[in-house]
Amino acid sequence: MKVGNKLRFGIIGCGRVAPKHVEALFNNFQKAELVALCDLEEVKALELKQKYTNLLESRNLDVPEITIYTDYAKMLNRSDIDVVSIATYSGTHACIAKDALQADKHVIVEKPMALSATDAQMMIATAQRTAKKLTVCHQNRFNPPVQKLREALDQGRFGKLVHGVAVVRWNRNEEYYKQAAWRGTWEQDGGVLMNQGIHDIDLLQWIMGPVERLYAEADTFLRPIEAEDMGAAILRFKNGAIGIIEGSACIYPKNLEETLSIFGERGTVRIGGVALNKIIDWKFADGLDAEEQVKQLVNYEDPESVYGHGHTPLYADFIEAVLNNRDPYILPEEGKKAVEVVLGIYKSRKLGAPVDFPIGDFSTLDMKEELCK
Repeated sequence: MKVGNKLRFGIIGCGRVAPKHVEALFNNFQKAELVALCDLEEVKALELKQKYTNLLESRNLDVPEITIYTDYAKMLNRSDIDVVSIATYSGTHACIAKDALQADKHVIVEKPMALSATDAQMMIATAQRTAKKLTVCHQNRFNPPVQKLREALDQGRFGKLVHGVAVVRWNRNEEYYKQAAWRGTWEQDGGVLMNQGIHDIDLLQWIMGPVERLYAEADTFLRPIEAEDMGAAILRFKNGAIGIIEGSACIYPKNLEETLSIFGERGTVRIGGVALNKIIDWKFADGLDAEEQVKQLVNYEDPESVYGHGHTPLYADFIEAVLNNRDPYILPEEGKKAVEVVLGIYKSRKLGAPVDFPIGDFSTLDMKEELCK
């Protein structure tokens, strides 16, 4: 149970992205503290514990008692944990989130929230039934350039939206996939669109959506995986605008770009940088602000990784949502929308035909069957 206004957190999964969760808790130390870590490999949890300890000690802050687990069910049995953050591999998100919600915990889950439309809806329904908060880590929504873009949209500055483009041209080499057997599998992950591209897909549908239909092509060209290492899709949104999605893990020799572009009757915005942290173009017919001035206000230096700095404000928002009993900024329904766009791409690939929304029940597991020729 929380001490005063400080929430007690446990993290399940201590791999690649987990340090961003620890960093976010440290940056919100006044209202949150880490008390438990769980991973199947104990050494990973111990390393993360040390990272959190080092951060606190660097600011001369008290270090709480942090218990290490290798069985998340034992962690969930603790009544003194308020929030559980799930940073395990994708195929386990839905089951662990359900268990955590039913154990009376609020939940932050990494993207994608699930690998099937049914599981995503189950998570939403469980959160509603248990009256617990649930959010999904689409942290780029909190980036200042993205927030500025959303503000312009809400003010109607684009006029009629014409088209939007989400591009992820990255390199994930053979070694990356060999580091973890679950990566690139239909059962536990999906391909570049579900794993790497989903952040940009989320932003595209958030700005342009909802989606009416799409048509996609995807394939496995170079990487030793089941799922796609490159894919592209054309979307028609219900407002009539067109969307384009391009995602690749095959760019030589390293990450090239991640960009979101929105084009309207009276406005053009392009956002890029390592983690969508820089406005490249900001042009509006209304002349309300100068491009260079906007860039100076919202652009920030490239972060050390593609994860960016969005986890800290995401945690800050979720902490306030729990403490003040309000909805989080990113509702779980938003996480489901992003998952459904990727699943729609997979379904279109399998059928070799356009797919209308809603897509119905579909899962990455449906891709394990022989693809239609």
